[in-house]
Amino acid sequence: MSHQIAIRVPDDLLAFVDDLVQQGSITSRASFARAAMERERRRLLAEADIDILTMDPPNDDLNSITRAVSGTPLDIV
Repeated sequence: MSHQIAIRVPDDLLAFVDDLVQQGSITSRASFARAAMERERRRLLAEADIDILTMDPPNDDLNSITRAVSGTPLDIV
């Protein structure tokens, strides 16, 4: 399911996005907004992962998982 939303952006940002559409770099304003939101979501999730991995004291559950899988060979085809 998708929803339509309205956002306000500064003129210079809108001009930037419109130039990308005109050049064919992106298909639409909406596709740019979706990609930017998805990228931000991935960035925030990565930051949360970093926080977990750098906990002080370390998370022993993660250390045991790391030890368990570190010796697993990877089949690279």
